[in-house]
Amino acid sequence: MQQQPVRGQRLKQPKRKTTLLAIVIIGIIAVAGSILRSPTLVGVFDSTIVVEPVLPDELVPLFFSHIERGNFEYMYGMICAFSQERISLEDFIERNSNIYVGIGARNIRATVIEMSDVPERPGRKIVHYNLRMDTVAGEIEQDVRVVFQMNQYNQFKMQWSSSVIFPELRDGDRVRVRVLPAERGQILDRNGEMLAGLGTASAVGFVPGRMRGEEVYEEDITRVAELLELTPEFVVRRLNASYVRDDVFVQLRLISSDAQDLIDELLTVQGILITTVHVRYYPLGRSAAHLVGYIQGINAEELEALRNEGYHMNSIIGRAGLERIYEDTLRARDGREIFIVDSDGNRTVSLAMLPAQNGRDIRLTIDAGIQRHLFEVFENDMSASVATNPLTGEVLALVSSPAYDPNDFVRGMPARIWAELNEDENLPLLNRFRATFSPGSTMKALTAAIGIDGGYFYADEDFGRSGLRWQRDESWGRFFITTVREYDGPANLNNAMAWSDNIYFAKVTLRIGAETFASRLRALGFSERIPFEYGLFSSIISRSGEFSSDVLLADSGYGQGEILMNPVHLAMIYGAFVTEGNILKPSLVLDSTNSPQVWLPNAFSPETARTVLDSLIFSVDYGTGSNARIAGRTLAGKTGTAELKLSQEDDDGRELGWFVLLDADNDNENPLLVVSMVEDVQGRGGSGYVVTRVRQIFERR
Repeated sequence: MQQQPVRGQRLKQPKRKTTLLAIVIIGIIAVAGSILRSPTLVGVFDSTIVVEPVLPDELVPLFFSHIERGNFEYMYGMICAFSQERISLEDFIERNSNIYVGIGARNIRATVIEMSDVPERPGRKIVHYNLRMDTVAGEIEQDVRVVFQMNQYNQFKMQWSSSVIFPELRDGDRVRVRVLPAERGQILDRNGEMLAGLGTASAVGFVPGRMRGEEVYEEDITRVAELLELTPEFVVRRLNASYVRDDVFVQLRLISSDAQDLIDELLTVQGILITTVHVRYYPLGRSAAHLVGYIQGINAEELEALRNEGYHMNSIIGRAGLERIYEDTLRARDGREIFIVDSDGNRTVSLAMLPAQNGRDIRLTIDAGIQRHLFEVFENDMSASVATNPLTGEVLALVSSPAYDPNDFVRGMPARIWAELNEDENLPLLNRFRATFSPGSTMKALTAAIGIDGGYFYADEDFGRSGLRWQRDESWGRFFITTVREYDGPANLNNAMAWSDNIYFAKVTLRIGAETFASRLRALGFSERIPFEYGLFSSIISRSGEFSSDVLLADSGYGQGEILMNPVHLAMIYGAFVTEGNILKPSLVLDSTNSPQVWLPNAFSPETARTVLDSLIFSVDYGTGSNARIAGRTLAGKTGTAELKLSQEDDDGRELGWFVLLDADNDNENPLLVVSMVEDVQGRGGSGYVVTRVRQIFERR
């Protein structure tokens, strides 16, 4: 029985089902093919597919949208058959990729201005559009016209030539990018002396066409490799590079222009050429290595992260020290020019130019003379030194020794030197002025100031005699506070400071109490970031941030225990004794105002600051700092020896020697304060080893 149709519904017919399936398949194909925007399906009538072509004003933005995705093969499918006959798919991909990638094209926008028919040429249309893109040389903006023609499949295809890339570009032309070099900013000291800037080096290399014959080829390579501290394999790789021709200079290494003996010996090898090149130069060498740092070529990871900030594969970047900290200020922003050259290599059109921007100079508060001298006196020690003007907070020197020569990093460090630096047990790569150390007896001035300021004792009070060892009570068990010497007179502040009486300052700290002492130290900047251009480790009270026992509290009062201090921080606190109790902010970059900035105001009262300063003057005049006396000069200072022992019974522990010395004459308008710390002074006079060396800095001042 034949099925009757439901009202409003047609009977299903096998033929119609096939037709509908075909429509669905065609629809899917049409959607999938929308990447190329082929003609749009608009309907099916009596099994006839009716299509309407996608117009060129839609195809133009679509064509350029594929560039940043690298879909050049799709773009090739959008050009006409005649254009495809003139350029193969492989050549099309190579030409477009080389140009767009080479100029760093991104954010490409094609905006159609108008579309018109070609007179008397049916099926052809002209599209006038505005093309804009960002490149390594800035933005390129051009108005372009391109012709589309309809093919036998009712599709518009582009008549493509190189002028679609740029209107001025012909098929035989090339697009070039030229780097316009900029100069990195200098780092200067307070007097304008260069600490980092433009210098020269000698570039050593072979000119292959001038080398001797094959019978001695390997002999000469081996000889040069030995002199330059390279491997023969490295030299051979350079000589076999794809760009090398007989008349090309193949650079092997940069060496110092002052290495005349080495230069003379290299020139005895036939084929060697030595030329002068400009490089980053550090005149103070090791003296300011940790302060200034060094630059090197950018690596792949950095380039990937910084490409959009104008860096390129030949860029240099600050690796350490101020070169790294002030990279954005110092860096040279090379310019770029994008231009066209014809098949004969003649320059035709400039498409874009980004001017070079030289880096900005930095002028420091550093005094190069003090910097050099401080390094010289401690060159053979593991040490850290800071010199400041205590009235302004200006840092005049920052020294860490031993050190490295930053020029080696610029010229290319031989493997031998790199291995020596890394294997040296004295750690020349370690920046000690950034670190923290046990302050030893230099802590006593802080303890005295906290105690007097809080009214816990007064300077003339006699704490009584306790001998060379003392404990609070039997609850301390076998632990005793010990001191080095007994002295005549009362146990008051002047004598205790002059003779560095550990027991006296332990008693002071116990009077103050754990909670108050910790709180007052935090008020002096402990456990706080030190506000300084050069990142420093913060001073700490203890591992827990508190004093967990009376023993730890008493030990900390004279600079032992778990207390650790940064040398710059210590210098700023000592400076407060001549600034009426205000702790100044340390400064490293010279500004136009040059006015002191207070970091921690009223850290001590003016009266307390003066009292402690007087005790430090007494210490230099009569006590452990007396070897620093200079006739006719009022100096204040404090020695310190920090013992790094596993226990009180340990007789083989290491010792850190400290000395703080500062001008204390009220009439001195340009005073100096120096903090120096030397490791492993045991058996070398302890802190006395440091005293005589710091005095030399003041004698030259």
